[in-house]
Amino acid sequence: MTDEGHVDENGAGGDGPRTPESRRSKVGRVLAERDLDGLGTELEAYWTGEGSERYSLRDLADHFNRRVLRAALRAADQDPLDGEAENLYELLTGDEVTSGTRIQAEHRLERAGVDVDRLERDFVSHQAVHTYLTKYRDVEAPSSGDGTTVESARTTVQQLRNRLQAVTETTIGALLNANLLSLGDHHVYVDVRVTCNDCQNQYPVTDLFDAGGCECE
Repeated sequence: MTDEGHVDENGAGGDGPRTPESRRSKVGRVLAERDLDGLGTELEAYWTGEGSERYSLRDLADHFNRRVLRAALRAADQDPLDGEAENLYELLTGDEVTSGTRIQAEHRLERAGVDVDRLERDFVSHQAVHTYLTKYRDVEAPSSGDGTTVESARTTVQQLRNRLQAVTETTIGALLNANLLSLGDHHVYVDVRVTCNDCQNQYPVTDLFDAGGCECE
């Protein structure tokens, strides 16, 4: 689900000219292949808060995937009732859904003429949405309301990391000069990592910022 594809949404006459960079976006490829014109602009508006509300990246991924499921039903000449696509999406992806219930939902879609394998391949993660918005639509991460952005958070951590590195190097040098430490040619590395206690995945902190959160969420 985090793999990037090869066609931008604009290839379907969406929001602008196709570029070589956009052809590597999985979100853009699915938008084009599913004829979801305008959904890219909608994702952007929801992320930046230009509309009536602001969505998180995870909310955007779910919103996108529900629209993909609805498009798959319509392509199979099905006219989904209000809430039907949303319910099916929850049955396919919900954390609390049993494997038996999920299989029943897949069989229901197959009987309706939906290619379930393709559908699930077209579902995207919040990382893919983040990549699409920031790299292929040049959207800046929204402010948290107190001036905090992903970029400012990255800068803060980098500055602290550089300071810790400099202080450590100075301290080691002082110990060496006082003959209180024996050490050859060396270099100080400062690596800040975050472990998610829910799934035990570990991330360099800047990678976690870029992803918008842990994959288990």
